Amino acid sequence: MEPNVLMIGGEDHHLRIPAMIALRKHGYRVTAAASAAPRDPFVEAGIPLHEFRLERFLNPLADWRTLGELSGLIDRIRPEIVQSFDSKLGLLLPLAARNFPDTAAIRTINGRGWIYSSNAPLALALRPVYQALHWLGAPFASATVFEIREDQAFFERHHLLRGGRWRHVPGAGIDVSGFEEALALGAPCAQLRQELGLGDCRVVICVTRMTRQKGIPSLLKAAAIVNREHADVRFLLVGPRESEGPDAVSEVDIARHAPYVIATGLRTDVPALLRLADVFAFPTEYREGVPRVLLEAALADVPVVTTGIAGCGDVVRDGWNGFVVPPRDPDALAAKIVEMLNHRQAAADMAARAHDVVRDGFSLSLVVSQQADLYRELLNSPYRGRNRRAGAGGVPAAGTA
Repeated sequence: MEPNVLMIGGEDHHLRIPAMIALRKHGYRVTAAASAAPRDPFVEAGIPLHEFRLERFLNPLADWRTLGELSGLIDRIRPEIVQSFDSKLGLLLPLAARNFPDTAAIRTINGRGWIYSSNAPLALALRPVYQALHWLGAPFASATVFEIREDQAFFERHHLLRGGRWRHVPGAGIDVSGFEEALALGAPCAQLRQELGLGDCRVVICVTRMTRQKGIPSLLKAAAIVNREHADVRFLLVGPRESEGPDAVSEVDIARHAPYVIATGLRTDVPALLRLADVFAFPTEYREGVPRVLLEAALADVPVVTTGIAGCGDVVRDGWNGFVVPPRDPDALAAKIVEMLNHRQAAADMAARAHDVVRDGFSLSLVVSQQADLYRELLNSPYRGRNRRAGAGGVPAAGTA
């Protein structure tokens, strides 16, 4: 019988459905669990979906409840393998799986989140807690998957692996052919320009959550600088704002920059919107994994200006396939956007190189193949891959690049 893999994620877990479908082709039965993700895409893909509650923001009582719900899910489903795909779930899953020695638990480290993005006193105070929870959970994890090498180095430096298996897998992967098909089938550019009131203006697009952590205040300041030099440029901000809690950028702050800044809210036609763009600006200050939006911008051949935060540097090399600027530096961000707009051929050459980097190094087939190899290794291990069976002594294991 095919081994059952339980893949657990947050509200955007439906974006991993192409990976789940690809895993089935490798001989695995896939079950999904998600918090607040839309159900219809899972039904259409024929993937069983279980729901649980996950609080994105700091809430110890809610986290304790989630820990119990995860443990209950594992107990009911009894998968051979369970893997998490969320920063907070990477902390909780190993602890939730500690009483199930026949289930291999894999924590995915896709960034270190708000705690390492912010210099607020609370974030600084919580950093030792973060490390302590990962240290405690390490013996109950069969393996740790890192999306970016910087996080891998951090875990090694702080002894958060405790001798366990690890892998570097380049991000969540992107379905290259599926995205190219979405590009081809999107609404015509002329129709979208009319809908959004863009006219013949050049477009700088940003696709992300409208929060301070994602650098939107810096982008708004950069937009004002660019507008003084290029009045024909419009900044298109695509992504949710109302759902982002206290860190959300206010509607008033965005409105101050009208008419050269247009906020669309959440959209489902991002590939079509990318075809409108002359530059993709990604001002993030958030320590995430490999940003999917950078991969999509590259495949859409949109020149990229990004900050040098963590996983962004795994995709963009400054001056070769895009520009990298410091976070929280609107002047530098504006300067590189203007350089892209003023030197169209150089920008197009960089975009072409970024396209090749993503196609060759971040494709869904590559990522899923590496995941499937790890699953086979764990299933063939007499320890089922988990050093908790051996207690403090650990299980013989080696990391691989």
